[in-house]
Amino acid sequence: MDCFSFGLLFFLRKDNRQNPGIERLIYVKITVDGKSCELSTKRKCLPDRWNVQAGRMEGKTEAAKEINSYLDTFEQKVYRIKKLLIDRDEEITAELIKKKLLGIDVDKHKHMLIQIFKEHNKQVHELIGKQFSRATFIRYETCLRHTQAFLEYKYQKEDLDITNLDYQMICEFEHWFKALRNCDHNTTIKYISNFRKIINRCIKYGWLKQDPFFGFSMRKMEVQRVPLTEKELNAIIQLDFSIPRLQLVKDIFVFCCFTGLAYIDVKELKRSSIVMGNDNKLWIMSNRHKTNTATRIPILPVAKNILEKYAYNTECLKKDAALPTLSNQKMNNYLKEIADACGIKKTLTFHIARHTFATTVTLSNGVPIETVSKMLGHKDLKTTQIYAKILDHKIGNDMAHLFEKFSR
Repeated sequence: MDCFSFGLLFFLRKDNRQNPGIERLIYVKITVDGKSCELSTKRKCLPDRWNVQAGRMEGKTEAAKEINSYLDTFEQKVYRIKKLLIDRDEEITAELIKKKLLGIDVDKHKHMLIQIFKEHNKQVHELIGKQFSRATFIRYETCLRHTQAFLEYKYQKEDLDITNLDYQMICEFEHWFKALRNCDHNTTIKYISNFRKIINRCIKYGWLKQDPFFGFSMRKMEVQRVPLTEKELNAIIQLDFSIPRLQLVKDIFVFCCFTGLAYIDVKELKRSSIVMGNDNKLWIMSNRHKTNTATRIPILPVAKNILEKYAYNTECLKKDAALPTLSNQKMNNYLKEIADACGIKKTLTFHIARHTFATTVTLSNGVPIETVSKMLGHKDLKTTQIYAKILDHKIGNDMAHLFEKFSR
């Protein structure tokens, strides 16, 4: 809380009749940073019995003792309200103190950011498995912790009235992620996007009249996705590992290279989702975990062989799982060992399998981008076009017949 000036004065309200024999109301004047407001104490005193310097009634009569005791209690109440506002790190104004003295509920229309965020997350948690995934809940909880840390850093506060949110605060939040949390641009935008959903809720509820995000750019930087080349993919396929955990991770990774499934989708893939299609071939028919969009993927021979390899796996039989997956963190760690063993210099992560399916396995082999988009479960073709941008050799192949034509 910044330093501020504070004053409190009891005085007699002037009476136009200026009759010293008539009692006048005792008022209190509260001043904060030069701005004042006045309030009646509902007590009276004769002008000639009032001590202006002391701000109290003179004399030792019972009436004087009662009046002065009341004024002492009134003054203590003002200072208690002042202390409460300081402890709560709220803005202190003379008008606010006056309203609290009058018993006006100044907090009933106040909406605090962290309180709203926590209530939102509580509702998301209650809808896990119905409308939201646990991963979504964890993402919001992480964003909440970041927001709390930022408020503590920037304002030394545990919470903030949403009316204090503005464009400057959003920009400073972005800077905090990048400068103090060492987040890259796209990660920062992901967190701020989650934060913006809370702000949008406040706007829709009518709690915020202006959008603090107005004019703020949420555009992500385009990331160059680097899939495995055909040579690198074959190197992984052909290498067998004597260590069971590495062989398992290799099999699941290769399976996803030939199906395009993300980690969470292969983890949740049930045997019952693998069905015989109209072409008398096996298909994966399920929904993407991330978007809940339908995915229909013909199972290529390499992927089919891997499924058959684990057909009698005890864990899979017990859980109706297609493959016995490990945690994403463990699988990514083991993929680094696999990459080293295969002489692959790229940083191998599980998600590269999905990129490899989109590019090396499908688009590079002439599968139309619309078909690839459907198999990947993309809602928008633009998302799939990101993969197509890196296929320079595919562009060369597509243009080869033109070169031949014009060469003639």
